[in-house]
Amino acid sequence: MDAFFASVEQRDHPELRNRPVVVGAAPGSRGVVATCSYEARRFGIRSAMPISEAYRRCPDAVYLRPDGERYREVSRQVMVLLERISPLVEPVSIDEAYLDISGLERLYGAPAEIARRVRSTLREVLDLGCSVGVGPNRLIAKLASEYDKPEGLKVVSPAEVIPFLDPMPVSNLRGVGPRGLDIVRRIGIKTVAELRRQPRELLCEYFGERMGHSLYQQARGQASNRVGLKAERQSLSKETTFARDVTDRELLRTTLRDLCAEVGRLLRREGLRGRVVTLKVRFGGFETHTRRSTLAQPCDGDRDLYRSAWLLLQSEGFLDRPLRLIGVAVSDWEAGRNGTLDLFDSVGAGGQQLYRMIDQVNDRFGDGKLSFGLPTRRRKQH
Repeated sequence: MDAFFASVEQRDHPELRNRPVVVGAAPGSRGVVATCSYEARRFGIRSAMPISEAYRRCPDAVYLRPDGERYREVSRQVMVLLERISPLVEPVSIDEAYLDISGLERLYGAPAEIARRVRSTLREVLDLGCSVGVGPNRLIAKLASEYDKPEGLKVVSPAEVIPFLDPMPVSNLRGVGPRGLDIVRRIGIKTVAELRRQPRELLCEYFGERMGHSLYQQARGQASNRVGLKAERQSLSKETTFARDVTDRELLRTTLRDLCAEVGRLLRREGLRGRVVTLKVRFGGFETHTRRSTLAQPCDGDRDLYRSAWLLLQSEGFLDRPLRLIGVAVSDWEAGRNGTLDLFDSVGAGGQQLYRMIDQVNDRFGDGKLSFGLPTRRRKQH
């Protein structure tokens, strides 16, 4: 979907059409842009930009807080329409999906005609624009959908894959973040064509085994063509950005406890237990650090996650500076995925039932209504 959140707002509020619309944090806060209309992009505003910078570039834009429930409702409508075209639809985010159109030529015509049908259906029924890419696998289809936004349509046949990829900057490939771009610049690679000329061993040496192999394959247009099988979730995380930089340790303890409770609840809901707890902190100027701790046993318990994260926060010296953001993530799932282990401070044989009761209360009455308390500090007697 093209600028999905902003497009929904402009559709639902016609007075916003043809105006720069920014959906995200409110001006004056510490948040970022979730998305923005194409009118706003002409001012250089983009997703993930600090809201203060967006406001500096275009103070006359309309700034809106996200309406998550509304966007999810419209997303469901989009997916229903896609399922009328293809029996295999795989949503990968609120505004993106893959369709398998193999064998649909007899019903709808050539791939380009099917792509036009998708685009016109969403415009006619929902009055929303989308860009469609067609390719022999997920990578090429994704890159083709990004080729000519908004409301673009690009078909890449198997014979056209290499000519399509060659002139692209390496940053277009999946998984190439800021660190990867630094490496790419250091070794003097700019385009996918130049990347493809590098031996696999060299790429693995620079980027690591997993990423080096991935780049080697992507440069040759090789990727999965399976649609409908959801990729396994690699981690679960929650984070919060403070309105002002925080030094208050009790506030940080409470915030971290609440974040760990949310992650624990998600873990139990999905039947997952993780071995690795990752703490994320951000200071002023978007200076960001992460630290990881490997648990002796996999867990999904709030208190275990909190104690591990709090130890990281204390031991790394992060409490000596004002914090802008704090977050926690859990990864490295255990095979089997069930049960609740409380490693540091057992809640006893009824631990699973206790967590289940807490989750039921929060499901019914809202997040954070019931949780484990923080250990209290004994006051000195005088």
